[in-house]
Amino acid sequence: MGRNRKRSTLANRAIVASAALILGGGGLVAVNTYASAGEGWSWSGQQDEQTQNQTKGAGQNVSTIDCPEVANDLPDVPEQARPEVDRELAAMDSQITDAYQKFADQKEQIEQDPQLANNAILNPLKDKRLASIDRISVSIGRAGQQPQGLDSLAPCALRPDDNVNAGEGDNGGDGQGDGQDGNGQDGGQDGGQNDGQDDGQDDGQNGGQDDGQGNDQGGQGGNGPEAADFVDIQSVEPNVQQPQQRRGGSRGSFATACGTNENGKFNPDNVIVAPGVSNGAHHMHDYVGNQANDAFASDDDLANGDTTCQNEGDKSTYYWPVLRLQNGQAENDANADGGGKDQNVGEIQTPSEVTLNFVGNPRSKVTAMPRFLRIITGDAKALTNGDANANASWSCTGFEDRQLKDKYPICPEGSQVVRSFKFQSCWDGQNTDSANHRTHVAFADGNGNCGNGFQAIPQLVQRIVYDVPPGPGFAVDSFPEQLHKPITDHGDFINVFDENLMNQVVNCINGGKKCT
Repeated sequence: MGRNRKRSTLANRAIVASAALILGGGGLVAVNTYASAGEGWSWSGQQDEQTQNQTKGAGQNVSTIDCPEVANDLPDVPEQARPEVDRELAAMDSQITDAYQKFADQKEQIEQDPQLANNAILNPLKDKRLASIDRISVSIGRAGQQPQGLDSLAPCALRPDDNVNAGEGDNGGDGQGDGQDGNGQDGGQDGGQNDGQDDGQDDGQNGGQDDGQGNDQGGQGGNGPEAADFVDIQSVEPNVQQPQQRRGGSRGSFATACGTNENGKFNPDNVIVAPGVSNGAHHMHDYVGNQANDAFASDDDLANGDTTCQNEGDKSTYYWPVLRLQNGQAENDANADGGGKDQNVGEIQTPSEVTLNFVGNPRSKVTAMPRFLRIITGDAKALTNGDANANASWSCTGFEDRQLKDKYPICPEGSQVVRSFKFQSCWDGQNTDSANHRTHVAFADGNGNCGNGFQAIPQLVQRIVYDVPPGPGFAVDSFPEQLHKPITDHGDFINVFDENLMNQVVNCINGGKKCT
């Protein structure tokens, strides 16, 4: 039985049922297969491994470009150096995007001649990255101690197509962020792995099935996702575990209603990670809350901006990658940055529901968030970075005791797709941001404890629901080389609550009340 789905209110929508137009936006080939970070061989471009890698690589399919994440290895960046460092990090993302496009355009030739990858793509990319790394080091050195050893992060590799983990990945998630790692970032959604959850999946889904929309499941213009990235939610065992509430905990909650982006505010910027850089995300974001958010928004701009939130004391900004249908229809961003130019194609979906709740800590009271605190949950580059920071999860209405991290759910008729984000709930007590935008906040451990001098703050729990056609045939926007994998989902938040409202939030949560 068919269902009415909600579509974006994007102005001047251009709906063109033309696969040629979509391919024109990306120009990509049609084979991209999931491979876990760190597995398989790669072409590093280094002479001492080149012969061996050529032998391994001759005739083998490769899927994407894998580059080390420089931001994760930076020391503390002095405040005065951050603007230049952020610009160079954003430039390195653009370098990867450009290199990925060259790889996609020459993929068949590269599979036959691995040396072509070194000469045409990897070595030129390494040179550009070395120049950016040098500028980052000099900038930090002007204000502090110049970092050493960053040059080792310049080489990138081609990642092989490898479907070994299509049914064996870490798909469970307790949704609690209860597994703090050494940097306090692991969201701990590994608590309920279902080793065999693909067993119930129709075999036909693993062979490039048609998605029912007249579109082969080769994904967005041929660069993902594919059928192996989807799993029938009914084949997944329940895996959600709730932390035990303890005496002295904070059991209340505060809900803020900010709409579903009905007015269609989109841009491919990221004011947290790439301030001052247009198209810093290389994928399109949905926004609710603050309407002044773009790459160039200052704290003052956000403080003075309009908000879609019903309570105007909440001018916070909440944003996440858009979800698109892979149905052969084009958006009006088919030839724009963040859209087709970055291999993000298909019809943008407006959520049917967005809930934004702030909850407490099972072990302690919470303290107020500082204004303009920035938090990112999830990792937009988790395909190549690995899953340590992959904290978003996927499910279906009626099945939310089953959470997936590296698979999209296939929901039964009458059930809707759900994206869930639980943000870091421990704060270092000093900083509203950090050089890698992560280390100033952390997840509580499995018992709800904030370690290393961190203190509990209200935890943002974000739930986004979509009424999309049953079956595969949708994907989140991503950096092009991340292949639209579900594990790359992420959410961004900047706190712009006024002081009085934030105090109400804290009092509600600590007092065990449910407030709106």
